Amino acid sequence: MKKTSFGFYYLVAFLLISQNSFSQTYAEKLGYPKDAKVIIFHVDDAGMSYEANEGTILSMDQGAANSCSVMMPCSWVPDYFSYLKENPDTDAGVHLTLTSEWKGYRWAPVSGGLATPTLVDPHGYLWPAVRDVVTHGDPEELYAEIKAQVDKFIAMGFQPTHLDSHMGTLFASEAFLKKYLQLGMEYQIPVMFPGGHATWIQQESNSSTLNVEQLQAIGKTLWDAGLPVLDDLHTDSYSWKIDPSIEGNDDKIQAYKTEKFIETVRMLQPGVTQIILHATNSTPHFELISPSASLRKGDMLAMMDPKFQQFLVDEGIILTTWRELMERRKQVK
Repeated sequence: MKKTSFGFYYLVAFLLISQNSFSQTYAEKLGYPKDAKVIIFHVDDAGMSYEANEGTILSMDQGAANSCSVMMPCSWVPDYFSYLKENPDTDAGVHLTLTSEWKGYRWAPVSGGLATPTLVDPHGYLWPAVRDVVTHGDPEELYAEIKAQVDKFIAMGFQPTHLDSHMGTLFASEAFLKKYLQLGMEYQIPVMFPGGHATWIQQESNSSTLNVEQLQAIGKTLWDAGLPVLDDLHTDSYSWKIDPSIEGNDDKIQAYKTEKFIETVRMLQPGVTQIILHATNSTPHFELISPSASLRKGDMLAMMDPKFQQFLVDEGIILTTWRELMERRKQVK
């Protein structure tokens, strides 16, 4: 695989760039029309459970979602790879996973706890919270683990279309972020990073601690390394909680989530934006894993809603994938 020198990255990653100089979106650089809203509807957490796999597949095959990423330490990864074998053009990346956050269902590092002792709790599972990883995690061990997850994905017969970060752990410290970017540039795999105008991500609560000039500096580094870059990133959908009054009513849950996604798309600025969702065909069994069952099912139902799909057509929204972004990037001199 092509290697990239990191001397340039370490030199410029946190230099300031005037926001006024950022006059062209990455969407335009990649050949999309000026002022176009280009969107990736991205499903996180494939491989976590059977229900997550089913929700991911339904949202992409029958809905508006067009990309996903897989949690390689989890038990239902082989099931999702069975689907990939039959659908090899699926836009699927690695959901780099460094936390195991549920109480009754846990997972351990792909590289093994003995190889990465700072990444595991006293029981040998990945730490349950991001703050635990930041407190205990050694960046070199972290790099070994995320590399092992990518290598496992490739060993299972597929090239990941992109990399991203489960629960945002790799954005939680400068040292972790460097390892994340390093892995993507070394393997020449696109990484989820909002390096353009970053309008939405800067407004969201608990968003990146980097300011827009720093985000743009890192975005330029990724672009110069031959990788595509997002203009913006929407991570807020997990906060759209389901009102108890509509729990169990799929029609009302679908209507609520559809309106939230429509509202989001209308508010986006032009450029390439990834919108993160957690589409799961939730069951009573999944409720034993996570209290987010209705929220996640709502994401799946919204993606499958004909009203939402027609809205995207009527608004002239361009849907893209990480695979397409990388192909377009290769054509840019």
